[in-house]
Amino acid sequence: MDRRAFIGTLGCLLAAPLAVGAQPAERVYWIGLFHVGLDHVPPALHGLRQGLKELGYEEGKNLRWDFRNLPDETAAQATAREFARQRVDLIVAFEEQTVRAARAATSDIPILFLHVLSDPVAEGFAQSLAHPGGNTTGIFGDVLAKRVELLREVMPRLERLLLVFDPADPVSRQELATVRAAGNGLRLQVVERAARTTADIQRVFTQANREHLQAVVVVSDLLTRFPSLMIRLAAERHLAMPGHRKEWAEQGALFSYGTDYFSVGRIDAARLVDRMLKGIKPADLPVEQPTKFELVVNLKTAKALGLTIPPSLLQRADQVIE
Repeated sequence: MDRRAFIGTLGCLLAAPLAVGAQPAERVYWIGLFHVGLDHVPPALHGLRQGLKELGYEEGKNLRWDFRNLPDETAAQATAREFARQRVDLIVAFEEQTVRAARAATSDIPILFLHVLSDPVAEGFAQSLAHPGGNTTGIFGDVLAKRVELLREVMPRLERLLLVFDPADPVSRQELATVRAAGNGLRLQVVERAARTTADIQRVFTQANREHLQAVVVVSDLLTRFPSLMIRLAAERHLAMPGHRKEWAEQGALFSYGTDYFSVGRIDAARLVDRMLKGIKPADLPVEQPTKFELVVNLKTAKALGLTIPPSLLQRADQVIE
């Protein structure tokens, strides 16, 4: 090979890697997601996965999705520390327990909270709704008082209402005050009972009949990890019980009224995740509240309880289970 041919060949060999190198591989974003409650997954999870896919995030291509469903807050704390060590790009925390764990584990990795029922400012998750500050923002809100009002609409003769709460739940005090105020306005006798474990829950529900209680409302977010148990116990003791999301009504609660979590995940949460992955800081993303709520009525449960659902309520229902 003469000198000119050799130089030409060498030039081609050098140029080839440069051409390939001019097209960098697409970045893979790593999201760590976690939730406490082994008997269910948070409804917003499925919506978020679909919403991110619609925005162009594909698992196995440019998205690494690591979801953990955990038994308690201690496990959540360990998982949060693991996410922090692994330096995930974003943490999605479902409900208050995981938010506390995530915030304790990292002050720089962006955190998005979902399924939070209590006031995030009062809980210390944000400095204000408009300007959350720090590395945390999200979506929160509940309509606990409205569920009590709907319960009275379904049961016009309701007089004695059981409130079950976890005394270890920092949200309980605020939520109890909300339900007390709603109950007083409806002239209900409110009976409050503490429970932390499955044995506590069984004891409280067993005593309910002896105390002539007619319905039960679960106040603490910590207790919502036992939906199947409480729905079953309420049915066995002939207690009317509303839920905060439609899965409760589907499992046998009298009705549910609350946030449309699937839509929150698909539309609102996916949008916030997309913005944070693109570099916008959580401190610059205002905390949001859901705007879409859904009412699901279980007529089978109503019949078992000997209740007639008012036609006006059925007309407002988004779904009726027959």
